[in-house]
Amino acid sequence: MSRKVSFDPGHLILLLIALLILLPRKNLASLTVVIVLGLAFGLWQGTVYMDHVDDIQALSGQKVTLAVTAKTNSVYGKKSQMEFSAGNAKLIEPFQQDLAGSFAINGFGVNMVYRGDQIRVSGKLYPSRGSNQARISYAELSKMATDSNWLNSLTRKFSAGMYNALPEPQASFGLGILIGQRSNLPDYTLLALSVVGLTHIIAVSGYNLTILVRGVGRVKRVFGSKFQRLVISLLLIGTFVLITGFSASIIRAALISGLGLWAWYYGRNLRPILALALVAAVTGLANPFYVWGDIGWYLSFLAFFGVLIMAPLILKWLFGEKEQKGLTLILFETLAAYLMTLPLIMFIFGKLSVVALLANLLVVPLVPFAMLFSAIAGLAGMLAPLYAGWLALPAQLLLTYMLDVAYWLSGLSFAQLLTSLSGIQMIILYAAIGIFVAVLATQAKRSKTPQG
Repeated sequence: MSRKVSFDPGHLILLLIALLILLPRKNLASLTVVIVLGLAFGLWQGTVYMDHVDDIQALSGQKVTLAVTAKTNSVYGKKSQMEFSAGNAKLIEPFQQDLAGSFAINGFGVNMVYRGDQIRVSGKLYPSRGSNQARISYAELSKMATDSNWLNSLTRKFSAGMYNALPEPQASFGLGILIGQRSNLPDYTLLALSVVGLTHIIAVSGYNLTILVRGVGRVKRVFGSKFQRLVISLLLIGTFVLITGFSASIIRAALISGLGLWAWYYGRNLRPILALALVAAVTGLANPFYVWGDIGWYLSFLAFFGVLIMAPLILKWLFGEKEQKGLTLILFETLAAYLMTLPLIMFIFGKLSVVALLANLLVVPLVPFAMLFSAIAGLAGMLAPLYAGWLALPAQLLLTYMLDVAYWLSGLSFAQLLTSLSGIQMIILYAAIGIFVAVLATQAKRSKTPQG
């Protein structure tokens, strides 16, 4: 709404907060006030960010000089340019001003850019779509300050250790699975993973955090009390976010994991639909750019909806109250996530992977072991390089198998169909999926209602 309506809240937000305090809880009037208050905050924040969008639009095509902070390590791109993503942009020329959003930078002048480095960028700025709000190509780059953060330094040393221990592309693939660092993966590997629907395993997501949290929960001999497991899990989540960066998908995953841990610690049942709605509202309010153009943000929530809501309902419909584990659970969670994301993928990218379900069944159950073995390989390469080859052997064998599956399936003539959906067709498909889920939810609720 804020893209079309400029909104100045004035004293409205204070009035709504006062009403919320005075009104009794759990009635229609207080619920209405909460909804209007949320809309007011959203419109207010959206209006602020729209001003930033207008600032970028006004600079379109002009040569500018920016001071930015690198959000990713740089890689060599087209025509040997250094490519990286940047934020915290400050306009230096033609005038001084802060700019919001993420910027895709391509240019020359530095040998390497690491995440956290402060870079001076000069070139023509153009607005862009997607997760980046603007781009500068063929820019003149110069380093203003080198990142001295110990955690980023440790991450770089760990990455170097991985390359010491494993050959390519297994080393880059292991880093992708472990911390989402996929910038050094060869183009043919990225293409194969995309064709077979396995790109998500090299993108940091809730699955990585789930593996970490479940791992802590199972080591009861070391972390005996619930409080210890809660603290260790939260520390792992926080460290993982700091290492991998504040992308839309990982922020969403961290918040939902945190809510799940809170509910588990206090013995509460967390309703998945409320958790998803709350996290969507919080992340959208914090950064409206997610809502306006970050496809990863949408795919992340759609996949989580499939895993948390659709898959359990389908399993209950087919198997009743009997709890499913292992391969059956992974199969239906993968299928649900695939169905939820497929219409948007076909609308945006015009692709349909025929072998995605088979590829995920052959690879996804092994991801926890791949994370463990890759971590061992990276640590061995960093701390014990003389023995790294032997200690990294399990990771090399497992990562080679996973890559071979992707290469083999992507080589099939029917692996991928180039077909797209219109906006109306996508909406119709999601409406049909919504009706299907609603019917399953109704049946599940009836089965819990005592008869007679």
